[in-house]
Amino acid sequence: MSSVGRFMRAIRVHKFGNPDVLKLATDVPVPSPGDGQVLIKVHACGVNPLDTYVRSGVYYYKLDMPYTPGSDVAGVVAHVGNNVTSFKKGDRVFTTGTITGGYAEYTVAAGNTVFPLPEKLNFKQGAAISVPYFTAHRALITKARGRPGEVVLIHGASGGVGIAACQLARAYGFKVFGTAGTDEGLNIVLQSGAHKAFNHRDKDYIEKIQEAAGGDGVNIILEMLANVNLSNDMKILSVGGRVIVIGCRGNIEINPRETMAKETVITGVSLLVHMANKEDWKETGAALIGGMEAGWLNPLIGPEYPLEKTVQAHEDIIQGTGATGKMVLVP
Repeated sequence: MSSVGRFMRAIRVHKFGNPDVLKLATDVPVPSPGDGQVLIKVHACGVNPLDTYVRSGVYYYKLDMPYTPGSDVAGVVAHVGNNVTSFKKGDRVFTTGTITGGYAEYTVAAGNTVFPLPEKLNFKQGAAISVPYFTAHRALITKARGRPGEVVLIHGASGGVGIAACQLARAYGFKVFGTAGTDEGLNIVLQSGAHKAFNHRDKDYIEKIQEAAGGDGVNIILEMLANVNLSNDMKILSVGGRVIVIGCRGNIEINPRETMAKETVITGVSLLVHMANKEDWKETGAALIGGMEAGWLNPLIGPEYPLEKTVQAHEDIIQGTGATGKMVLVP
């Protein structure tokens, strides 16, 4: 891709590995937008667990080297390519994907992955929309086929996707339960729309969830750490209950017989598959824009890092024990 003749700071990855493969470069050419593309001056970029999976080489989706991570950008349009009519220079926008990577001062994105950012949301909040809210909507509405009035349990509800799921589920009329590991996290879960919050460090928290759900059990579980929780999830599901796996960091042993008695379902979610279905993606985008206009879509920002601290950000997002909001980079 050609450049506009200037240089920028950006994170570059030349090989898969631990966080220390994330290198800050100061001489990366500022890219030029091609046909149907938009050049964005980055004000904030979200950091997602998916970024760490790709960087480490364990994810099935791999990029050509070297590459710049980052898909969730918010900023201002700096230039537009040919055949872009929806945006102009100076527009406030957020993205659901980038072509050249968001851990940088500038990024290029395809026009159909760029959305207007309402004035009521700041740039850090804009960088917290894409992966968290598109994932939450796909998990709860598209894959789980959730219906208002059902009981949904959101594991890890104080993180970026968890907060998005709480807000979405409450707005759509679900009975919302969430888990977190700290008092601060539990308060965030409740403030984000959950009717009840449970500390997953309590030995009897599963029993407390069962009691709160009543005799029928939990209809939907949004699972952020399947390798830890999936076995317990199977025990508290209702008849016809669904576990939607959003995150997993290892293996777990379960007894498939547990799916038979109540005809329960375990389903995975991938935004890469979601993005490939243009109609689904457009539908989700419209629903979330409506959430911004209605006011229930309100991202909570957690730790902030400059580009120089990207390695620390990747270490913290995996090793952290109490997520409280969306992690962002601020170039």
